[in-house]
Amino acid sequence: MTPENEAAARYFSAITAALSGLEVFMRDDRSPLYRHGIVAKIVAEYIARLDKSFSCWRNRLGFMDTFRISRAESGFPVFQNLLELENDRRQADARLANIPLAGELREEMADFILRHKEFPEALQKSMAERLYLEDVKSENTFGPFTLAQTAKVSVNPKTGRPYYLVHWATFDGSANLPLVYMVTVEDSSDAMIRQLVDRNGKLNETVDIPLPVDGLLNPELAHRFDDFTEKNSAYTLSPATIAVNLDKDFEPLHPKQLRRVVLGPFYSVGITDNNSTVTEVLAKVRKPENAWLLTWTIQEVYSKSEKPGRKGLFSSEKTTQEFFINTDDLEAARQGVSSYENHALIPHEAYQALYAAGEAQKIFAGYKVHILSNGQVISDV
Repeated sequence: MTPENEAAARYFSAITAALSGLEVFMRDDRSPLYRHGIVAKIVAEYIARLDKSFSCWRNRLGFMDTFRISRAESGFPVFQNLLELENDRRQADARLANIPLAGELREEMADFILRHKEFPEALQKSMAERLYLEDVKSENTFGPFTLAQTAKVSVNPKTGRPYYLVHWATFDGSANLPLVYMVTVEDSSDAMIRQLVDRNGKLNETVDIPLPVDGLLNPELAHRFDDFTEKNSAYTLSPATIAVNLDKDFEPLHPKQLRRVVLGPFYSVGITDNNSTVTEVLAKVRKPENAWLLTWTIQEVYSKSEKPGRKGLFSSEKTTQEFFINTDDLEAARQGVSSYENHALIPHEAYQALYAAGEAQKIFAGYKVHILSNGQVISDV
């Protein structure tokens, strides 16, 4: 195995372990994030998509020589890898038609080894390509952009409006970071109120809503909403800016809360060089597969009040939200959020190394630390 392949194998092992640990954390009812309930569940689904993408990329290395990651910044793959994954998905059936079935390839490989007493590299590459293409055909990878889904529908008893929890995701091509978005939005469309709200001001139980629903639940706005999210999901846009844009662009929609989960950066010894102190200490971890650190940030902006609209003969104003930005916290103000949480997930052995080096307190200042140990996540350390 070449040094490049060894480095790639270490990277894939580390990121797979990190994502698996993060998914355990998100689905664990004892975790601090589980109090958000459906939020943790939604994020876990996108983590599973990321894990699937890494599984595909690992198979792809069996027949392709290069795989680029953002070593000095996010620690995640560069955007080009996601575009190639999407392109390969579209071409998968056509390419698979030109590759023998897996059973046939195994027989050819066994026969080659018996006759030539050496490893059949060309056949191995064909097998890796077949496994990759069969895997990548799935729609369950993390793409450059994942269209919105409505995950929850209810009624606000104060306003009498139905509201939706809608989520979508994107992989930011500039920052090379996976981003997950969730918005709680009220809908004042007359048609949706008539359909979804009963005479008691509660959700109309006679309406069958097979959740999750692809797109925004309001069919008249669904396509426009998809266009909006695709154009307003960049990492450079603050959550407050996105929420204000949504409030401004859709007269019947009233965003009450917007969350963004930023996955990363990811640190892996010998692979990434995005933090010299972390890299130096992680290099002392005995098992390379445990020498990693994954961070993520949860950002939130919410409406503190609603300014009623007015309609007149010559001019009118739509109802607008007044979003709360915590100016008492300089970092919250910089991020354009009401609140934020920084989290870090690290294997037990790596945390011990940081602690023993006296670096844990400095590195994790401002972070909620979660330790992965024996397949379980320990928080509040």
